[in-house]
Amino acid sequence: MALTDRLKRGFVGRPIGSDRLGETLLSKRVALPVFASDALSSVSYATEEILLVLSLGGLAFYHLSPWLAGAVIVLMLTVVASYRQNVHAYPSGGGDYEVVSTNLGPRAGLLVGSALLVDYVLTVAVSVSAGVANLTSAVTGLAPHKVIIAVVIVIVLTMMNLRGVRESGTAFAIPTYGFVAGIAVMIVTGLIKTAFGHTPRAESAGYHVVAEHDYAGFALAFLVLRAFASGCTALTGVEAISNGVPAFRKPKSRNAATTLLLMGVIAVAMFAGVTALALISDVHVAEHTKDLVGASGEQPTVIAQVAAAVFGDGSPGFVYIATVTTLILMLAANTAFNGFPVLGSILARDGYLPRQLHTRGDRLAYSNGIVLLAGFAVVLIVTYHAQVTALIQLYILGVFISFTLSQTGMVRHWARILRSTGPSAPDPAGRRRIRRSQTINFIGACLTGTVLVLVLVTKFTHGAWIVCLAIPIIFLGMRGIRGHYDRVAVELTPEPGPPTLPSRIRAVVLVSKIHAPTLRALAYAKASRPHSLVALTVAVDQADADRLRDAWAERGISIDLVVLASPYREVTRPVLDYVARIRRESPRDVVAVYVPEYVVGHWWEHLLHNQSALRLKARLLFQPGVMVTSVPWQLASSSGAERRVERTGAGAVRRGRAALPGPVGGPPTLEPTRGSTGAAGSTGAVGPADVGSPPAERE
Repeated sequence: MALTDRLKRGFVGRPIGSDRLGETLLSKRVALPVFASDALSSVSYATEEILLVLSLGGLAFYHLSPWLAGAVIVLMLTVVASYRQNVHAYPSGGGDYEVVSTNLGPRAGLLVGSALLVDYVLTVAVSVSAGVANLTSAVTGLAPHKVIIAVVIVIVLTMMNLRGVRESGTAFAIPTYGFVAGIAVMIVTGLIKTAFGHTPRAESAGYHVVAEHDYAGFALAFLVLRAFASGCTALTGVEAISNGVPAFRKPKSRNAATTLLLMGVIAVAMFAGVTALALISDVHVAEHTKDLVGASGEQPTVIAQVAAAVFGDGSPGFVYIATVTTLILMLAANTAFNGFPVLGSILARDGYLPRQLHTRGDRLAYSNGIVLLAGFAVVLIVTYHAQVTALIQLYILGVFISFTLSQTGMVRHWARILRSTGPSAPDPAGRRRIRRSQTINFIGACLTGTVLVLVLVTKFTHGAWIVCLAIPIIFLGMRGIRGHYDRVAVELTPEPGPPTLPSRIRAVVLVSKIHAPTLRALAYAKASRPHSLVALTVAVDQADADRLRDAWAERGISIDLVVLASPYREVTRPVLDYVARIRRESPRDVVAVYVPEYVVGHWWEHLLHNQSALRLKARLLFQPGVMVTSVPWQLASSSGAERRVERTGAGAVRRGRAALPGPVGGPPTLEPTRGSTGAAGSTGAVGPADVGSPPAERE
């Protein structure tokens, strides 16, 4: 097995047959950490984002945080209830994209697809950066290496997901459930201590926050709305389950809806508990360390301060919370690693993205989509130096675009069903259920639409403008890809009736010198019975061309040898001109160009031969009416490559020597007949380096 194959098998695992796709489906127990880790992990920074924005006006504004947290909770419960309707109505896994495309049109669906692609990339960047920030809060010595650590984590997540959804889900289940249990214990412990008079106190309780400005009137309202918009990061990842319904075991819709409800209840309970403890323990934070009077060094995260207040700084409880929070934040990116490839596959199926994204890899995961997502996330992490505060400003705009359009599409979906008549019309009980679902989706559309406007207004100048620019660019790019595929489909549509046969086949065999590959190519070309056949060489060096003529005559090869002069030592242009001249003389004829080349078995052997054959073939492919045929000759080293391929299960590569033996001595084995001659001139099959050297190799 080649080194690259061994490395791939070691990281990714052995290939899984398509017939085992059902074995990769998820139970509710495994699906929760796979699809809900993003929504659950947002508990660790959603409260902090609210407090950070409110701190701009000073500590006096902290009393607004319970109201803002309550508004976020109401919104989350509404969105969860709305998406439960989506899961039942559209279980195919298209999620928001399918809902919007079906009910609001393909352009609106493409807008949602563009927004979700952006948001999935940001999910990875924000989640991993937040995890690293939490890690450096506990281990401050790692702070200078945040970017490198974040990039390594993305690479590890990529490898885990390339192994398949089921394996990655099993690996992520332990830290996810560990995080939920740890936060639950912390909340209960903190509330019990408070009830018995031992109120936890955060290390920043004595710090003073310096207000940037005096906020009143419109400025105050804007600050509060901005804080609410930042707190809405708690909703990210809610839509992931509706996009991943096909990954659930049967009954898919019911299992997905149950998992979605469970995720919503757990996330709301943890968010409310962490916010309450942050206020009880007087956690103080600020956007900039200089605004936090009394603080020294980097600010610990809110979740780290709450854990230290409840369990004690450096205690086992604090270490546990810091560890599982770091893990869940890093693994929260897994939501995007499951959502982005599936959405990319659906968009590719519809022709909006390259079709390579629609194919599954060795482990039945959409490998190309996983690698693409990782690449974009790494670029963002490096660009923004893994700073959560900077990345968070780009966040949630895309997801609220999809929330709003999806719920609007669901309202139209239910309205269409209610208008239906005949046997498909719902009965009175069914109509009541549909109207209830329609009402839920309508409320969801109104609330998420309002939040979308707030997010856009309050975050636009803080970085959201980048997302507003990126989404239209992706939208136009995907429309361009679809236009290309549509144009190609039209061009490839055959004319009515049987195919038109060419008048004649004019065969040309490229030659550099006489050896076994050349003789095989001549024999193969003759066996195809063209109307005319010539051997063609380019005379880069006239002495070599003369020696080739002499060897040609000495062997008694009766196929005409055409020598093309090349005073500037250029090979490709004389061959193209010769072929073009044949086409001009007989436009209805087809020119078949045979290129002898040999196959090597090791990568380093390619470095020892020039690539002129590949360049020439690439140019010939652009010539209308020209067919290019490679005639391979396998060297001894290729047999080792054949055995390696067989061992990896990719199938045996049949060697060509036995198929059409090229004689080493004498003329080609087939009886030659004279073909038409071309312009005199000069030679070597494929390139200057081939004259007096091996033929048009797979050089």
